[in-house]
Order: sequence, then C-alpha cells, then structure tokens
Amino acid sequence: MDWLALLYPWTKALHIISVVSWMAGMLYLPRLFIYHCDAEVGSDKSETFKIMERRLLRAIINPAMIASFLFGGALLATPGVIDWASWWIYVKLLLVLVLAGMHGVFSRWRRNFEADQNTVSTKTFRIANEVPTVLMIAIVILVVVKPGA
Repeated sequence: MDWLALLYPWTKALHIISVVSWMAGMLYLPRLFIYHCDAEVGSDKSETFKIMERRLLRAIINPAMIASFLFGGALLATPGVIDWASWWIYVKLLLVLVLAGMHGVFSRWRRNFEADQNTVSTKTFRIANEVPTVLMIAIVILVVVKPGA
C-alpha cells in the first residue's frame, strides 16, 4: 500500500477532476429535462434533446462517476489519509451514495424521455436540479472542514 501513498497527489487530483466532471453533468442534465418537457413529442427539438441527454450521460456523467468512485476508493485505501474514528467520513460516504442514487434517477428519467414516456413535471425537474448542488456543498464542507476530527 506504500505505492498508494506515493501516488496520493495524483490520485487526489484525478479524483477532484472526476468529481468536477460528474457534478457538471449532474447539474446540466436535469436542466435539459426541463427544456425537453416543453418540446412536442416527436419534434426535431425533442429528438435533439434525446441525443444531448444520451451523450451527456454516456460520455461524461457515467465515466466521471466511475472515475470518481475509483479514485475516491484509492484515496480511502491510502494509509493515513482517513481517520476512520471520525464521523464526518461516514456522513460524506452516505451523501455520495445519495448522489449516486440521484444519478440512477436521472438515468431512468432519460430513458423515459427516450421512449417518449415522460410523466415527470417541470416542477419536479426544477427541484431535482437543486439536489446535486446541495449534496455537493455538504460533501465539500465535510471533506474540507472535517468536523469532529
């Protein structure tokens, strides 16, 4: 595990890059859903949104989430990085799981749009658009401040 300690700065940098990419997509996708709601089913506009949503999810959000988990896992495994006696890390990991759950919800909504079967209101999409932001703020505060450490 000494090799993880040697690679720590690189792992941390790649984790931050991955998280920033994941969050960019998670903040943009529900906004696309809001605009997609206004497009008539079968219209060129609707079909364009389908392409944008699919590409955003498959080319950016999914790979970025996977990379975030891989590099984050490597950070967790690096000796001396995490004080497992502190409560903040467990709350942070729980919030990351909630964010991953939102990722799954967004994926399901995208598939519903793809099949022209969206039943979710723009109001719900507007609320859902704020959830990743709130989670990100809480996660960053926990990681930087490390309350109780």
